[in-house]
Amino acid sequence: MPSTRFFAAVCVGERLPGREIPITSTLIVGGALASRDFTPVHHDRAAAQAQGMSDVFMNILTTNGLVGRYVTDWAGPDAILREVAIKLGAPNLPGDTMKFSGTVSSRDEST
Repeated sequence: MPSTRFFAAVCVGERLPGREIPITSTLIVGGALASRDFTPVHHDRAAAQAQGMSDVFMNILTTNGLVGRYVTDWAGPDAILREVAIKLGAPNLPGDTMKFSGTVSSRDEST
């Protein structure tokens, strides 16, 4: 089992390992259902196409969850994620690959 990284061991400039997650319809629909987002564009291809998309697309809550998992997989099982800020650039569609990378940009000892 991986150990949790202590704050003192985290260095500004440290790079997190890359990770890739294949996007499937099952992941998109499952994430929407798990987050209780029943908006049709996340589980109904025809509804997504009516909105101009080629297929169902991932909701922001699933994206947030995957980002949280990426950080806590690096930081360890006892890490506490206090804040996540996401800027969406393009939707995640079935067949895409979500690519993660990160760098420690600062350390805030006040939290």
